[in-house]
Amino acid sequence: MKKILTVLFSSLLLILLSDYSFAAKASYEGYKKCGGCHKSQKDSWLETKHANAFENLKPNKEAEAKKKAKLDPKKDYTSDEKCVGCHVTGYKQTKGYSERMSKTAAKYYTGVGCEECHGPGSLYRKDHRSASRKFKNTKEASQRSPLLKKGQVLEFEEECNRCHMNYEGSPWKNAKEPYTPFTPDIDKKYKFDYEKAVKESGKDKAMHEHFKLRGVFTGKPVSKFREEFQKGAKEPAEPEEDEGDEGDGGDEEGGGEDGE
Repeated sequence: MKKILTVLFSSLLLILLSDYSFAAKASYEGYKKCGGCHKSQKDSWLETKHANAFENLKPNKEAEAKKKAKLDPKKDYTSDEKCVGCHVTGYKQTKGYSERMSKTAAKYYTGVGCEECHGPGSLYRKDHRSASRKFKNTKEASQRSPLLKKGQVLEFEEECNRCHMNYEGSPWKNAKEPYTPFTPDIDKKYKFDYEKAVKESGKDKAMHEHFKLRGVFTGKPVSKFREEFQKGAKEPAEPEEDEGDEGDGGDEEGGGEDGE
């Protein structure tokens, strides 16, 4: 009996560790992988402030804003680790942005890209592929919750707060150094209200446009403004790659959601 219990316990432990390892092993892939299937979102995102965030670190860019924050507008901040993390994708994370990348590779990681909102995609992207193919063949939706174990983020507020609320004296409880110098004290426009920012993102081109979802995934968790954003959403363009990589051609409040 003792031997049986030991075997059962060991098996259970292996299952738990296996579940944990999914997210732990997830790595960043860059927006090229996402954009191959989410073409409409990619094209829309490329015109946004988030897509061009890295440019602001270069000399003489956003000079007035830098002066207000007591930064030297003539200085190149593209290698300053206190700044870079909020202007690229996956900084100091597995296969995320690195200064050692070639210029060709870095192109797909500079800017606040898909995976900064939705999590590193190496594992859940494969689930999107499988779910999309199943939906195409059977019209049967897949559960959304397993995507969380694969590293996908389905609630985005904390992802936004990591940069927009990370200043000294912030009411956000997780604020820590290095703090952003762009605070509400130097300019009211830096006061961050998540709901307002998301709902009004189209006005100032902060995030990409939202497109119709097809129903590849179902169940909880569901992003906060999903239904609201689906009202009047446009049909997405056809994917550039095998539809199976796409997941759903859909998006959510913060970016390209869960494929549904």
